[in-house]
Amino acid sequence: MTWAEKQGIALTYVQPGKPQQNAYVERYNRTVRHEWLDLYIFETIEEVQQIATEWLWTYNNERPNMGIGGVTHAMKLKMTA
Repeated sequence: MTWAEKQGIALTYVQPGKPQQNAYVERYNRTVRHEWLDLYIFETIEEVQQIATEWLWTYNNERPNMGIGGVTHAMKLKMTA
């Protein structure tokens, strides 16, 4: 909180009982849980990091997102640049 204040960043918290105020993050967290976190029993933190990195690359570069027109996140970023 101190760092954010020094950077001029105002922190806004989600109101209790109002998860829809944070719907994008909630949806992403659900996707992470269902698509890879619940599928493995991890032995090391390195294993978690490796699987997370691979999944995130696939999520951003290979998986079309219907919410942004059926393109991947990487394609959408290229279109906006």
